Amino acid sequence: MASLYRMAGCGARRLHSLRAPSRSSAAAAAAAASAATGPSTTIPIRAFSRTAARKANEIPPIQGTTLVPVDSDFSHPTDPYGVNRPGTGPETTQKSRDESIEDRKIRHYTVNFGPQHPAAHGVLRLILELEGEEIVRADPHVGLLHRGTEKLIEYKTYLQALPYFDRLDYVSMMTNEQCFSLAVEKLLNVEIPERAKFIRTLFGEITRILNHLMSVLSHAMDVGALTPFLWGFEEREKLMEFYERVSGARLHAAYVRPGGVHQDIPIGLLDDIYQWATQFGDRIDETEEMLTDNRIWIQRLKGVGVVTAAEAINLSFTGPMLRGSGVPWDIRKSQPYDAYDQVEFDVPVGVNGDCYDRYLCRMEEFRQSLRIIHQCLNKMPAGPVRVEDYKVSPPPRTAMKENMEALIHHFLLYTKGYAVPPGETYSAIEAPKGEMGVYLVSDGSERPYRCSIRAPGFAHLAGFDQVARGHMLADAVAVIGTMDLVFGKQKPRPKKASLASLKD
Repeated sequence: MASLYRMAGCGARRLHSLRAPSRSSAAAAAAAASAATGPSTTIPIRAFSRTAARKANEIPPIQGTTLVPVDSDFSHPTDPYGVNRPGTGPETTQKSRDESIEDRKIRHYTVNFGPQHPAAHGVLRLILELEGEEIVRADPHVGLLHRGTEKLIEYKTYLQALPYFDRLDYVSMMTNEQCFSLAVEKLLNVEIPERAKFIRTLFGEITRILNHLMSVLSHAMDVGALTPFLWGFEEREKLMEFYERVSGARLHAAYVRPGGVHQDIPIGLLDDIYQWATQFGDRIDETEEMLTDNRIWIQRLKGVGVVTAAEAINLSFTGPMLRGSGVPWDIRKSQPYDAYDQVEFDVPVGVNGDCYDRYLCRMEEFRQSLRIIHQCLNKMPAGPVRVEDYKVSPPPRTAMKENMEALIHHFLLYTKGYAVPPGETYSAIEAPKGEMGVYLVSDGSERPYRCSIRAPGFAHLAGFDQVARGHMLADAVAVIGTMDLVFGKQKPRPKKASLASLKD
């Protein structure tokens, strides 16, 4: 009793007071109970409590969660336990819960893929209808990164609208600027200097490599290969430094402008680009050695997402999505712009039209871009990098300090802008992801009346339903990765505009 006092303090006194007052009376009471009820049983004494032991009540079956199988079209529930089958009674056909686990499985799912999924490449949301793990239907939802760019452009001057294009496809920035600048130059009817053309072509191919590094290697990481992704980011860092040295910004450069480029290439940059280009071929070989003949990589990509040439044309696919199906269409060859008519390169095409062929096309485009970069470095002419029309491009700073007219031109250009003759045009380039187009309408003022942007990934994502049907859920990641999607460009349904609407 002393040890109980030490352990429980005053509570033990309560226990002591509950015991029988004397040994003799307790023995007599136990003997009387034994004579009345039979053999004696030892009842444990509950220390520190006088409350009776409690037991949790079982949940009635009606309150539990019951999975009821339904038909594939969700029309009416089936009979999982066989109760209502004709000719048999419930006592012979009803199954227990353990026996009916397979019958109670729901095989037709509707699930959300993204927008928080790591393989969604941004803010993609897919509503997938699955039959088990097989994709029955895919409904892509875009617009989660929609910022009203086309409407914002209508309230800016042509020069102020340029930085918006950097933020559309934020992996291939200078090609976006190039497309818009070509459209404005068509309306202005100006011809840029030769040096500006070669600089645009040079950085257009650097941008293509920059984009394909992100596309191919993030695709590999989605499938399960992490090492090439780390190698690719080391090379992307070098290309970002070239961006920074020529424009002052690593991402949103605003370097390619209507009338040429913003400024000339710094001293020593062409030599550094040449040194990088001579070693980048080895990096391509290392990546191909890791992926191209890899058994798991081939099993995950071969025969997945097959698109025939006719289907690719009907779905408006462009870029590697079209060339992977065997269609040799490249705007740099068919409708050359800038200096692409002065360089030599080949257009890689696929055979089977699956994810593996599209991967091989992008790997070959690495090498063709290197060919173009070497030719641009060797053929780079001397001369100005902007048109010498001070109403379109700013005068040099040395002229501003010596000439009052140059200072006035500079002030008006960056405050009021320049007027573009009335007209409409469509300018298309071969962006890394496919054909990017800008439809530009001018009413003769300093601001665009309408600017509609044709993003290559929009058509690719619209065809995802047809491409992914019949594949497994795990194959959806491989198909999304091979489409090379960036959702800064995706937008809701565009509206139409033309000069005829100006009369209303």
